[in-house]
Amino acid sequence: MDAFRTAVQASKEGVLLRVHIQPKASRTDCVGFYGDALKIRVAAPPVDGAANDELIRFLADRCSIPQAAIAIQAGAHSRQKRVSVRGVTVEWVVARLMPPSSERTR
Repeated sequence: MDAFRTAVQASKEGVLLRVHIQPKASRTDCVGFYGDALKIRVAAPPVDGAANDELIRFLADRCSIPQAAIAIQAGAHSRQKRVSVRGVTVEWVVARLMPPSSERTR
């Protein structure tokens, strides 16, 4: 589970996520791993920050935290992003985001 350890790491304030997003999907959801990152499909185009906004909304909604607790630290204009999520634990994020093991991709 090396991809998991790289994709979701504990930090002083919460969790750091490595995320690979796929914009313009039919629905927003976490679908597993893409290399060493969580793969999240977002139902928004990569125009004017819409995909980033949808990513933040999705993470906040799934983790039951305010959107202000989530920040894109790197990769705002890329599919590969580093996202900080304050006020949660690795276990909390995994339980809320990860699909059942039978649906995980690699």
